[in-house]
Amino acid sequence: MQFKRNEIHELSIFLAIVQYRSFRKAADHLEVTASALSHSMKALEQRLGVRLLNRTSRSVAPTAAGTALAEKISAGLELINSGLEDLNGHYQGGAGSIRINVLKDAAVLLLRPAIPVFQQRFPNVELEVAVDDQFVDVTADGFDAGIRYSGTIPEDMIAVPLTPPLKWVAVAAPDYLRSHGRPVMPEDLNSHHCIRIRTGRGQIYKWEFERGDDRREIDVPGALISGETDLAINAALEGAGLCYCLERLASPYVSAGRLEVVLPKWASIGPPFSMYYSSRRQLPFGVDALIKIVRGLNGF
Repeated sequence: MQFKRNEIHELSIFLAIVQYRSFRKAADHLEVTASALSHSMKALEQRLGVRLLNRTSRSVAPTAAGTALAEKISAGLELINSGLEDLNGHYQGGAGSIRINVLKDAAVLLLRPAIPVFQQRFPNVELEVAVDDQFVDVTADGFDAGIRYSGTIPEDMIAVPLTPPLKWVAVAAPDYLRSHGRPVMPEDLNSHHCIRIRTGRGQIYKWEFERGDDRREIDVPGALISGETDLAINAALEGAGLCYCLERLASPYVSAGRLEVVLPKWASIGPPFSMYYSSRRQLPFGVDALIKIVRGLNGF
């Protein structure tokens, strides 16, 4: 059976209804009326001679035949979109715009070195970066993608790791360690000044340590609480106490002798940074290109 242009349009409408499980939501997405969608679906079912949707007053769901058809349509559209984006990227040098929401630490470690490469390769792609340590719904807030730690990304999103697992360490200035002593075990932190972390979800983060199979969480004491790693590291540099952060952020200061890693045998390995985006939206060419650049710079 061959479809005319209007019939292919009806198949796209059908797919939207299956994805949203609602005539109203699909109509809002397509910017048409729900009654128009209902009319189109009745016409499509009559033409095919097969019931595609089970409708009730409260819900709509695909029949077995409808589910099979939706899977085929989705695969076909993904193939078409992929071909169009490849054409755009490889033959036109990329174009358009992308918006991403990024943790500050990821912006420093991942985007700072990646952006010059991205701009050189794809000068026609407009890249907007919002740096935000608060948890955000990237889809609802109009972003194409976001970068967060893998363990914090909602399960219904697609997540692509950008780095290997990340190492976390506790560091302090040499002068502080000389005057307050050096912790030997994680529990020794209870007698030290620690610069505590408030996460983007508003919680005080417990410092995590592991040595082999021995894993411990310490609710460290401290009068200073910060949600910004830069502030915490600067406070540690000034001798205010111990700071817990990604090893990659502390390493320049450790190499310069301005900070020392304490409890080196108890460093913790945490989840990687990942780029995440909605499974219901086609990934923009620019996001895919940025993912490849960042992964390449981080040894992937």
